[in-house]
Amino acid sequence: MARRGEMFAGLSVALITPLKDGAVDEAALRGLVDFHVEAGTEALVPVGTTGESPTLSHDEHELVIRVVCEQAAGRIKVMAGTGSNSTAEAIRLTKSAQAAGADGSLQVAPYYNKPTQEGFFQHYKAIADAVDIPLVVYNIPGRTAKNIEADTIVRMAEACPNIVAVKESTGSMDQ
Repeated sequence: MARRGEMFAGLSVALITPLKDGAVDEAALRGLVDFHVEAGTEALVPVGTTGESPTLSHDEHELVIRVVCEQAAGRIKVMAGTGSNSTAEAIRLTKSAQAAGADGSLQVAPYYNKPTQEGFFQHYKAIADAVDIPLVVYNIPGRTAKNIEADTIVRMAEACPNIVAVKESTGSMDQ
């Protein structure tokens, strides 16, 4: 029996967002997609935290996802970075990514807010309930100042069938 997370098994690459003269360099971004298709990468992660997501405008964020999905054209999976510390913003960005053709979404844990474990659960459940694409929870307490505990992740997975995997970045093998 296949496991939920297998759809993103293999090498997923967090793309940089190329900029030129203060704007997204669409030609360079398309070139990066083609490079990874030719290299055999399994999935691309545009506008994850490596891709300048905290510093791009909302329009730029959506543009990057749209360009990557368009250039990927089904040749490579796209796991769009659409997480936010605002649940409403994460839902809006994830709906936009779904409309653009993303295969899934990487959802960084809410940063700065330091939610409780119940707060994490409610945040991710609201996003999962709002979209049909698979979600990957991104637990990176070194950047968000709060760990999503294993029990909370299990609870989310049980309640939300479209939560399919965790990008675990605590550095703890026990976690």
